[in-house]
Amino acid sequence: MNLIGRVKNILMTPKTEWQVISAEEPNTKQIFMGYVLPLALVPAVASALGWGIFGMGHGSSFAYGLSAGLVTLISAFVGVYLAAFIIDQLAPSFSSQKNMGRAVQLVAYSYTPAWVGGILNIIPVIGWIGGLVALYGLYLLYLGIPPIMKTPQDKTVPYMIVSIVVLLVVYLVVGAVLGMLVFGIFGVSAMTFR
Repeated sequence: MNLIGRVKNILMTPKTEWQVISAEEPNTKQIFMGYVLPLALVPAVASALGWGIFGMGHGSSFAYGLSAGLVTLISAFVGVYLAAFIIDQLAPSFSSQKNMGRAVQLVAYSYTPAWVGGILNIIPVIGWIGGLVALYGLYLLYLGIPPIMKTPQDKTVPYMIVSIVVLLVVYLVVGAVLGMLVFGIFGVSAMTFR
């Protein structure tokens, strides 16, 4: 898998790329190490630099930036795995194929816009724009469900809605728990920024 090509294709020609992905044999380890890791490093490093260096004048610190970067990186791995696990468990309820490898493909590639948009975290004041870019991932999820999870067309929208709710809950819970742990380890408050 060519990382740059996959990113470009999933963002620019998602319908075609989901068909290509559906023909691939899912390799969870390769997806995590060859796709999730390098892409999740983008917002993690941007957050660390943004909050640790550029955000210092706003009540932030180097420890805060490092904590934010670690939470971002760890959340990516845990979030993709948990969301894929839950989506895989939900598959039979929506007449879809239960396949954890396929669920990892669906979630990981749908997260692409969030990771790419995360580069904006380097300037904390505009980092929220990356969140808007991440919304494109919902469309990617919608396009990816039928070919990846073998979902019938009439079940796609309900499966997507339940999946989105799952993704949001997983993201919020994982982020909150990891935030408390990592910020606590570094001895900084997650509420440092005012």
